Amino acid sequence: MAVLCMQYAPAAAQDDGEGIATVLTAGNKNAIFDSRATYTFEVKNPTNNPQTGSVSYQITQQGKKLGSGKQNVKLGKKSSEKYSFELPALKPGFYKVDFVVNITEYDDTTRRAFGIQPDQIRSAFAAPADFDTFWQKAKADLAMVKPEFKLTKVPKMNTDNREVFLIEMKSLDNYTIKGWMTVPVSKNKSRKFSVLLGLPGYQVSLNPITGLDEDLAIITLNVRGQGNSRGPIDTRRDEFIFYRIEDRDNYVMRGVIMDCIRAVDFICAQPNLKHDNILVTGGSMGGYLAMATAALDKRVNLCSAQNPILCDVNDLDGEVTWPINDIKKYIRTQPGLTLKKVLSNMDYYDAKNFAARITCPMIMGIGLLDPYAPPFNEYAAYNVVPGKKRIMVFKDLGHEISQSYKDLEGRWMRDHFALF
Repeated sequence: MAVLCMQYAPAAAQDDGEGIATVLTAGNKNAIFDSRATYTFEVKNPTNNPQTGSVSYQITQQGKKLGSGKQNVKLGKKSSEKYSFELPALKPGFYKVDFVVNITEYDDTTRRAFGIQPDQIRSAFAAPADFDTFWQKAKADLAMVKPEFKLTKVPKMNTDNREVFLIEMKSLDNYTIKGWMTVPVSKNKSRKFSVLLGLPGYQVSLNPITGLDEDLAIITLNVRGQGNSRGPIDTRRDEFIFYRIEDRDNYVMRGVIMDCIRAVDFICAQPNLKHDNILVTGGSMGGYLAMATAALDKRVNLCSAQNPILCDVNDLDGEVTWPINDIKKYIRTQPGLTLKKVLSNMDYYDAKNFAARITCPMIMGIGLLDPYAPPFNEYAAYNVVPGKKRIMVFKDLGHEISQSYKDLEGRWMRDHFALF
């Protein structure tokens, strides 16, 4: 089962080879707490030298110090000790915590994050009153463009069990977008396949996925300005996110999201694909696009979003460097353009506002240490999804998910599509 996101296996401990090591354990496996957060910090001393000093913690939120604590450490040779901490009561939200060990022969810092009642998180920023009208107009504009779907066999890329096709179509603004479709080889020419539509991360070029699934067609789409869909939009990597951002009606993401809708049109035009078994999935920008597509197109049956960017965009400033810093750099080059104006435009592209319109079943995966898609913002989007949903939280991961999410997505999809 293919999920379009990187994986990462974190170390469970801070260590120094065969020397002194530490292990930090959260009181909840996901570091999500109903009230006070609790941690156990273990210090292991395999050396022949006694160790003295301290273990301390400091809590911050957006750089503001909110609490601290400290315990003395006195370890004999070849010994270990666990130190329990109950952190101060905090309001619902997410917080960063640094645990610091300072002992005779070892100094180290372990950085983590935790949540307090994240199901209570709500954005302070409402969607624009004409949000739905704005996107209805975009879809109407797309419908005026003849899709001109084209499939080209690429035999040299085939595998023993899958055929590979280059797919092409016209999207909004008559822009040609491309991607790939792989279909299981079958003697039954009338057989129809369920569909995984994989959407790309930021400036990621997607290639064909030739998995082992015998009952699933896999489409990987390269939206405008990415991969084999660069064409007229061929920006440098850092410029894509702010391409025409000063113009709400011509911002690059309007076309990108319509590219995804056009890909659903493509699926529904293929006689060998099941039009009622469509999963949209992706990581980072792909997760964002999966949410936008599921919100705007009810032909989508399942949505899987990993670390989606651009959630609660008005609350990203001061919390993340990307894409806010790149956007600010661009604003400084445009006379009269302000961050307030840009954020007002971005309200129409906020994943949180799409989330409130997702009615199909959805799963989301997030990392508490994510520097681009912070957990507070992810929950601000997740909490307003009205349909059936599930979130997997990875307390020690950044902008990635683990294999367990991929396994869940595969089982979840197969259950819903009755692929047994």
